[in-house]
Amino acid sequence: MQKPGQNIDFALKETSPKIGAGALTGDKLSCTYDLVEQMHYLYVQVVKAKELPGKDVTGSCDPYVEVKLGNYKGMTKHFEKKSNPEWKQVFAFSKERIQASILEVVVKDKDVMMDDLIGRIMFDLNEIPKRVPPDSPLAPQWYRLEDRHGRKVKGELMLAVWMGTQADEAFCDAWHSDAATVGPEGVANIRSKVYLSPKLWYVRVNVIEAQDLIPYDKTKFPEVYVKAMIGNQTLRTRISQSKTLNPMWNEDLMFVVAEPFEEPLILAVEDRVAPNKDETLGKCAVPLQHVQRRLDHRPLNSRWFNLEKHIMVDGEKKEIKFASRIHLRIFLEGDTIDLRPTAKQLWKPSIGLLEVGIISAHGLMPMKSKEGKGTTDAYCVAKYGQKWIRTRTIVDSFAPKWNEQYTWEVFDTCTVITFGAFDNGHIPGGSGKDMRIGKVRIRLSTLEAGRIYTHSYPLLVFHPSGIKKTGEIQLAVRFTCLSVVNMLHMYSQPLLPKMHYLHPLSVLQLDSLRHQAMNIVSARLNRAEPPLRKEVVEYMLDVDSHMWSMRRSKANFFRIMNVLSGLVAVGKWFEQICHWRNPITTILIHVLFIILVLYPELILPTVFLYLLLIGVWNFRWRPRHPPHMDTRLSHADAVHPDELDEEFDTFPTSRSPEIVRMRYDRLRSIGGRVQTVVGDLATQGERFSSLLSWRDPRATTLFVFFLLTAIVLYVTPFQVVALLYGIYVLRHPRFRYRLPSVPLNLFRRLPARSDSLL
Repeated sequence: MQKPGQNIDFALKETSPKIGAGALTGDKLSCTYDLVEQMHYLYVQVVKAKELPGKDVTGSCDPYVEVKLGNYKGMTKHFEKKSNPEWKQVFAFSKERIQASILEVVVKDKDVMMDDLIGRIMFDLNEIPKRVPPDSPLAPQWYRLEDRHGRKVKGELMLAVWMGTQADEAFCDAWHSDAATVGPEGVANIRSKVYLSPKLWYVRVNVIEAQDLIPYDKTKFPEVYVKAMIGNQTLRTRISQSKTLNPMWNEDLMFVVAEPFEEPLILAVEDRVAPNKDETLGKCAVPLQHVQRRLDHRPLNSRWFNLEKHIMVDGEKKEIKFASRIHLRIFLEGDTIDLRPTAKQLWKPSIGLLEVGIISAHGLMPMKSKEGKGTTDAYCVAKYGQKWIRTRTIVDSFAPKWNEQYTWEVFDTCTVITFGAFDNGHIPGGSGKDMRIGKVRIRLSTLEAGRIYTHSYPLLVFHPSGIKKTGEIQLAVRFTCLSVVNMLHMYSQPLLPKMHYLHPLSVLQLDSLRHQAMNIVSARLNRAEPPLRKEVVEYMLDVDSHMWSMRRSKANFFRIMNVLSGLVAVGKWFEQICHWRNPITTILIHVLFIILVLYPELILPTVFLYLLLIGVWNFRWRPRHPPHMDTRLSHADAVHPDELDEEFDTFPTSRSPEIVRMRYDRLRSIGGRVQTVVGDLATQGERFSSLLSWRDPRATTLFVFFLLTAIVLYVTPFQVVALLYGIYVLRHPRFRYRLPSVPLNLFRRLPARSDSLL
């Protein structure tokens, strides 16, 4: 799995975790948890209490429950003056860390000086029942409270206590003993959670025309444009070319919005009265809930909207209605930027399931400092399609074990699942920002159906000092195909929804809409509980991938060179054939060429057969492991420090003028070389067009006389011409000259328009 020349620390490693433990031990472990290692927990569900005695002078009590197991202690919230409280809280104690044989559940009365004991219940761990899904949840029971001497006292507590695994339904929302150092206020920020991206829609606003506008300055015709706003998104049309009171635009403006629609579409007709001064001639607001939804290419009807205007009367804003109106065609489109449409009617049938076990990480670097020592509070995020998942945070561990399993429906194998590891900065002692630890991408089309991939992926992060390995994450991935026919048929279907092809968007529009969509998704997920922070969403969505980077530019250049290397290799091989470096091979090529010329119907079958043999031969060395982050491909292992500093620079730049000037000069130098290459390509094209343009009358005359040989070609079979030309090209070096050929000499003497450039 280590690629040639790649650092072994950055390589993919195959692992053999003890997954599917239930199948080996005979337990009824849920089949949905067979990609992770089985983890055992002691669950304590505290439901409610009744008839608790009063401990205060007033005869009331402020009860809470304390669950103690050895050195671990969890507490519920307390209620003020309530003898029949309800908590409905679950506590989970990891069996690996249990060092006691007695579980103690204590009910106490909150007091200013010292909390009073109301009563307690003791459990022997050897007598606690075991429960494994899909068994039904254990029913809570009423237990009579006892005092310190084991005597029954007034009050009862409803509890359920059982031994279970992470497959238990109570696992996600439970208080975990490995997070005992996190206070009650921080527990919400460490839980695992599943998120769904908001349903995104395009809003296409076709601004057609306006009628009966009333300008402020009646002495001149208005210079009018339309400004459209949804929330903080603002777009505007160009100034109408018709300088009348009934201007026309027929221009499309596009926005991205998310359900539920919170902001209306506001359109304002503006008049440019001065270079830096605009006057509003009228406004209208359109609630998006009432806008039509278009699911296909059929056009929808347009509508006239009345424009409203506000004036100041005695210092108060007063709304007036008048006869001006605007003609619009507004609709929502379900074919968003994502590979999958928003409208459910356009969804493709599911072709499979993607199951992922997020097992563990190890070798993590300290991401922050607490009490003078380095620590990491790691959690993992995975995104595929509209579904995001977040594992629970493992507090203060460089080798966290999550062992959480998730499932996604797959509608297209030509998609990517992204994993990201982060340090939780929103628990006590954190920095308030979740720091990135690393990222992994897996393309589903590279996975074999039904096979379980268990690998340890390196977590790599770029820092201003260079590439750094921050640890490794262990994953188990399985793609299950539900229908082979549907999966193979999917390869013949368009990758994007059909509206992207019927009404294509420009590159600038796509970039703008993608940026708007990212901001909407980030804002919505940041409002969830626990929130998925903006820095996490941006890192998972590669929001900075479009920014200039010398390193990425070099990587893309060498990717192109690698693609073209096959053609270059074929060219070098053909040159060796023409120069008879290996006479036997050249003679065989002569024989093959003569056969193909005499029997041209064999050309396509021969090419296909040759490609078939290559494919069958390469099957033995097919990739057996999913791809991962490649430091050599990314040019991460030999990047110049200044190039890295430029990549981490803000936009706009925050560097000193001297550094910016140096980088600008470097960019000018690179641009100069690109300019030269583009100019050379233009020169060759102009020379080709000059063959018949009579720009050089002598060269065109020679070429025209050469074209008279078409008379000979009319009476000569094409096979003879092809045979003679092929033998001439493959002639022996004894009959070759090192000087350029006559046609090449003529072509290089043709004029180009470079002489006309200033």
